Amino acid sequence: MMHSDVKIGIIGGSGLYEIDGLEILDEVTIETPFGMPSDKIVIGLLGDRKVAFLPRHGRGHRYNPTQIPVRANIWALKSLGVFWLATVSAVGSLRREIEPRHFVIPDQAIDRTRNRVDTFYDDLAVHVGFSHPFHPDLRSVLLEACAAEGVTHHDGGTYVCMEGPLFSTKAESELHRSWGASIIGMTALPEAKLAREAEMCYASICLATDYDVWTDEDHVDINSVMANVHANVTKVRAVLKRVIATIPLEKEATSEASSALQFANMTKPEFITDEAWAKVGLFLGKYVKRGEA
Repeated sequence: MMHSDVKIGIIGGSGLYEIDGLEILDEVTIETPFGMPSDKIVIGLLGDRKVAFLPRHGRGHRYNPTQIPVRANIWALKSLGVFWLATVSAVGSLRREIEPRHFVIPDQAIDRTRNRVDTFYDDLAVHVGFSHPFHPDLRSVLLEACAAEGVTHHDGGTYVCMEGPLFSTKAESELHRSWGASIIGMTALPEAKLAREAEMCYASICLATDYDVWTDEDHVDINSVMANVHANVTKVRAVLKRVIATIPLEKEATSEASSALQFANMTKPEFITDEAWAKVGLFLGKYVKRGEA
């Protein structure tokens, strides 16, 4: 079965490998120019809305943060028609008021990764605006859903994305706090960058699991981290169900995210090779006509 009209995508993080109440229509394996995604993508219905669900780390948590095939994940979701992309991530808290098991809907990000490819456009000069990495159009939906479900949550905050897979040193933790950052994780980038390059409206629900290592704790205990993740799974599933039902699908055309590439490409069409076009034509096709000077 072919799918090209699935407007809503969900990327699940640690502990979230399915969505309650989703009527499964299909599971699709999509081979992309960037390899295979993390796993099969589940296509389902929630009410009358089609949803594409992808576990970021794969079933069985096979991929560590650096090895997640992020370009393949975003390309595959885009090929299904996804525009609204909500994600879930486990994070450490850098602020006392953000307690473990609280939700955070961040609005800014700092990229501290160093071993990840973070663009689709290796072979072109494409410069996309990224001043608001978590898009306001979708952030407002996530915030309203958290409020409606009575979940303790924080509006805004800067997400520091570190390389991992090790957790922070105390010096790093204090450095990030000195920058005014609110949370630290390992997966929001380059995911948010690639979603912007694919003209998707992207935002995240972040689940605080610990206080990183800036408090009196000497280390982050993975057992307590996962215990806090699992404690929040029921809540985040309820929030996601509400998000899916309330996303303003009719606003896709007027959302700034839908035209992020309009003036971004600087490479003349005659210099775009067939190999490069096979990778990026899915995104640039509505702006760039091959064979035109």
